[in-house]
Amino acid sequence: MTTDSIERDIVIAAAPERVWAIVTRAEHLGTWFADAGATIDLRPGGELTLTWKEYGVSRGVVETVEPHTTFAFRWALDDGAPGDGNSTRVVFTLTPDGDGTRLRVVESGFDGLAGGPERQATSVEQNTEGWRLELDELRAYAESTPA
Repeated sequence: MTTDSIERDIVIAAAPERVWAIVTRAEHLGTWFADAGATIDLRPGGELTLTWKEYGVSRGVVETVEPHTTFAFRWALDDGAPGDGNSTRVVFTLTPDGDGTRLRVVESGFDGLAGGPERQATSVEQNTEGWRLELDELRAYAESTPA
């Protein structure tokens, strides 16, 4: 049996507007998250692509855009478009925290991945480590890169 979701909270020494831009604009996503570029059509139903030098391209679809508070997308964990059995949902929630921002990330839907419990557990394990690394990169990027 797998855990169906991954949850992580971090506090970033940057305003919610700054953090929002970093998680929703291609020029930022393609730096702290995907290391070889990104594209995003920032509207519900818009396409998202994340490209890594080592892992290739992951395609996604934007689901929720509530400026400065909530951004959600569904992304394929395999090649191709996200759909039943090959995708999970990622939700970024931003809330003010003193002079900074609390960023909560929840990735869910692992129990719905095709390939059975072993594949599901492997995906949870890999993405748990991935979010730990990527959110540390996001925080460093937000706190050191000029707006």
